[in-house]
Amino acid sequence: MAVRTSLGRKLDPPDAIGLRVAFFVFWAIDAIAATLFFLVPYATELNPVTVLFYQVLGLPGVVLAAVCYAGIIVVIGHVLSDPMDVRFAALMVLLYAVFALNNVLLLVFREPLLGLLGL
Repeated sequence: MAVRTSLGRKLDPPDAIGLRVAFFVFWAIDAIAATLFFLVPYATELNPVTVLFYQVLGLPGVVLAAVCYAGIIVVIGHVLSDPMDVRFAALMVLLYAVFALNNVLLLVFREPLLGLLGL
């Protein structure tokens, strides 16, 4: 006899495997760039939670903050029902793509995305 908890039935990942892979790729790029912000003098991390984790734990705190953000997003995606879970995952991929692009441009060109676009 199998015993299932109500929590176990509610936690199902979005079916879009490509979206989940894209999320983790963009998340990793963003996490690496955010970590580099603390190593270069011309870039500043704007997220106060990440800054707090850095002040308390150093560079491992930046990684821990990034893991916490990803964990929250993954749990939310698992709790939402279909098709909302796929829409949520797509939105997170889009957001992390913009974050990662902005952070990489800031590190490479010392200008954020909006600055490079002239806005």
